[in-house]
Amino acid sequence: MCRCAFCWNGGVFPRKLEVYHNPPRAPGKATAVNYSTLLTLLLTPPVADALLPLAQRLLPHLPELVQLLHDFRSQPVTPAATHAFERRLQELLRAVGLDLTDWTFNHLEDGPLPQHLDAHGERYRRRCPTPNTVATLCGPVQLWRQLYEDVEPGNPCLFPLEQRLGIVAGAATPALAERASWWLAQQPQGRTMDLLARDHGVTWSAETLRNVTGAFAASLEAQRQDAQVEQVLAWLQQAEHSRGRHRPTLVVGRDGLHLPMRVGAYQEGATATLTVYDRRGRRRGTVYLGRMPQPGQETLSHQLTALLEDVLRQWHGPVPRLGYVTDDGHHPATYYRRVLARLRHPRTGARLDWQRVVDFYHAAQYVQQLAEALFGETKTARKWARRMRRRLKEKDGVKRLLQAATYHRQTRGLKGRREAAFETAYRYLRRNGKWMAYWRYARLGLPLGSGVTEAGCKTVFTQRLKQSGMRWDVAGGQVVVTLRVVLLSGVWDNAVARLLACQTNSWPGVMHAPTRETCENAA
Repeated sequence: MCRCAFCWNGGVFPRKLEVYHNPPRAPGKATAVNYSTLLTLLLTPPVADALLPLAQRLLPHLPELVQLLHDFRSQPVTPAATHAFERRLQELLRAVGLDLTDWTFNHLEDGPLPQHLDAHGERYRRRCPTPNTVATLCGPVQLWRQLYEDVEPGNPCLFPLEQRLGIVAGAATPALAERASWWLAQQPQGRTMDLLARDHGVTWSAETLRNVTGAFAASLEAQRQDAQVEQVLAWLQQAEHSRGRHRPTLVVGRDGLHLPMRVGAYQEGATATLTVYDRRGRRRGTVYLGRMPQPGQETLSHQLTALLEDVLRQWHGPVPRLGYVTDDGHHPATYYRRVLARLRHPRTGARLDWQRVVDFYHAAQYVQQLAEALFGETKTARKWARRMRRRLKEKDGVKRLLQAATYHRQTRGLKGRREAAFETAYRYLRRNGKWMAYWRYARLGLPLGSGVTEAGCKTVFTQRLKQSGMRWDVAGGQVVVTLRVVLLSGVWDNAVARLLACQTNSWPGVMHAPTRETCENAA
């Protein structure tokens, strides 16, 4: 039997509404407030002056809500009825939220406003309010905001209310801009616009979506590094307190892939990763970087170096083991030679000890190429390659492998394409042999392959930017990549919180990308 107050009173609501809280003078006691007391409170100025006009606007929604509840209760309860009830209830509540948002935003400038403003050395004078359609989580509202015109012609006008609300690209509130960006990071442009229309009643053009998400991504990028550093430090702390026989390890990876461009042929984009492994060699987590095609990949190199230096600067425990696991591509090899091999600890100035690892699986492919050059595509070749791959993981494995390959080459006498294939594979293994001490890497708890980075190429780029029929320009693709990097690194909420915390009211920027110094001053 139900024992709620409603049933115990025969289906009549109790005369008193029990409101439980902890008042300062009587902690733990329940206070009973009757309806007449609540009504008196609501009718007391200045509450009444503010809320009664709003209540008049919200009252028309009440009959619809009551009718919806009555219709649902009066029919058989089925999954279909429940589904329809929830969908309709969500629509009605969004309509209520839209009225609340509209009324609230348009009453923020009810007080007296100055006739003139000074901003960045310019003088502005107040003009008449002007309307602007702004998208919110509940739908679009018409925002009447005060316009301030520059005394000197030629400069853009100012809208202080939009500045205070943080309107993004003149079109969306911060909450909706975040939602649109979150969707665009995972869905194509058309699908994102469909979701915004279905869930928020917002109908945008492709240009508006690009403007809003581009502005939000640029602002988010300013917070990405600090959020990623905080995440990596948390993982290092967990790794330091883990159990096992290895030192905590910080592994850098880097790789590239070709992307379909709107103009010209495929071009190479790039991904970098920073991964933390604990004392058992288990991966604690990975943060990602990604850049659209750029000659020399200088931006990615700068971002990766800055991220790594910031982590080491703020980490005050024992220096973790440092690993660099990649294939022997041009850009990864150049970055190691020019940057990592010369890098010093940002606090102590000591030379950092890097363990460079050439990806085992790339090496294994060249072993297979050697086998096919020597024996053709035969069972003997497959058997020899399998044995040599095991040998690679033994002490002096590369040296012994090359000796065996040289012996078979002399006895078989290669010519033509098979000789060229043999030479290519042989040179690769001999050139990178000093970074193929896999037996030693395994003892140190280092990963032998660059699977994490190659998976990063797939998750950052391929899954989103290489869908059927897609073509990209650098600027548009970078917006999506920036959003995906923040999302996949697990720092989205942190970065958004940092962004909102350090937004300033400086004129005339709205949702601009603040510098790190600005954020530190705001904190």
